[in-house]
Amino acid sequence: MNAFRRHTLATCLALGLTAVTGTAWAQAYPTKPIRVIVPFPAGGGTDIIAREVTHKLSSTLGWAIVVENKPGSGGNLGVDAAAKAAPDGYTLALGQTSNLAINPTLYSKMPYDSVKDLAPVSLVASAPLVLVVAADSPYKTLADVVNASKAKPASLNFASPGNGTVAHLTSELLQKTAGVKFTHIPYKGVAQAATDVIGGQVQLYMSSVPTLLGHIKNGKMRAIAVTSLKRVDDLPQVPTVAESGYKGFEAVTWFGFVAPAGVPKDIVVRLNTEFNKALQTADVKKKLSDQGADVLGGSPEQFGALIKSDIARWAPIVKESGAKLD
Repeated sequence: MNAFRRHTLATCLALGLTAVTGTAWAQAYPTKPIRVIVPFPAGGGTDIIAREVTHKLSSTLGWAIVVENKPGSGGNLGVDAAAKAAPDGYTLALGQTSNLAINPTLYSKMPYDSVKDLAPVSLVASAPLVLVVAADSPYKTLADVVNASKAKPASLNFASPGNGTVAHLTSELLQKTAGVKFTHIPYKGVAQAATDVIGGQVQLYMSSVPTLLGHIKNGKMRAIAVTSLKRVDDLPQVPTVAESGYKGFEAVTWFGFVAPAGVPKDIVVRLNTEFNKALQTADVKKKLSDQGADVLGGSPEQFGALIKSDIARWAPIVKESGAKLD
C-alpha cells in the first residue's frame, strides 16, 4: 500500500471513528445531572414552565435535572451564567422574549450576545399577556380604561414587572395604538406589583397569563383583555385587544431552552428531540395550558430564526419607549 492510500485510509478511519464517537456520546448523554437555569424568581411563569417540562424528562427518562433560579438584571444574570458555562450540554437556561430579544436593545451593555454566545435548543411555549385591574375596579372593559385615560391623560397608573419587559413594551404599544397615555410604574418582579394592584394602589397591570392566572381565577383580579389574536382557553370570557377595537394587535412572550454556544450538535439534537417528545405528551400540554401557555416545540434552527426576527421586531419599540438600562 503506497503512502497516499495509507494516508487516505487513515483519514477515513479517523472520520468514521469521530462520527461513531459523537453518536455514542449523544446516546450515552447525560452521565451526570443537568443544570437548568431559570433567570427569574421561583413561582413566576418562566419558573413554572421550566419545572413542568424538566420534570417530564426526569420522570420518563430518569435524567437528573436540577432547576436553579438565578434572577437579576432583567434575566441577563441567569442567561449569562449559561452562556459562560462549559459547552458540554450540562448547563441550559430557559430564556424568553425579554432576555433574548428585547434586552439586546434595552441594555447599553450586554454581558452576552443572544445570537453568537448561545445555542438555541428548543422553543417550548408562548403565552399572551393579560391586562388586569383589581376585582373591585370600576373598569370592566378596555374601552372603559381607554375612555378614562383620554378624559384625564396619564391619570391611570400602569404597573409592569420592570422597565423594558415584554409587559412594559406591550403596554407602550397599546398606548400608541389606542392614543392614550398611562403613568408607568416599573416593579422589580411580579409579587409586589400584584399585591399593589389587588390593594388598589395601582389601577392597571399587565403580565403574562401564566403569572396572573391564579389571581384571576381566585377572584382577586379582573382580566380586561389578552394580547393574543385568539382568546385564551382558560379565560374564554376575556376578549382580545384586537376584538376590543384594535384589529391586528398581537404581542406574546415565548420561552425556549438555550445552551452555551459550541455545544456538540449531537447533544443539541438529543435535547431537542426529548424536549419535543415531552411537549407532545397530554399531561404536559394540559399543565402548560392550565398556565395559559401554548405548546410550541420545533427545531433549533426555527428557534434561532425566531430570536433573530424578534430582536429586529422589538428594537424600534424599545427605542420609541425611551427605555434604557445600564
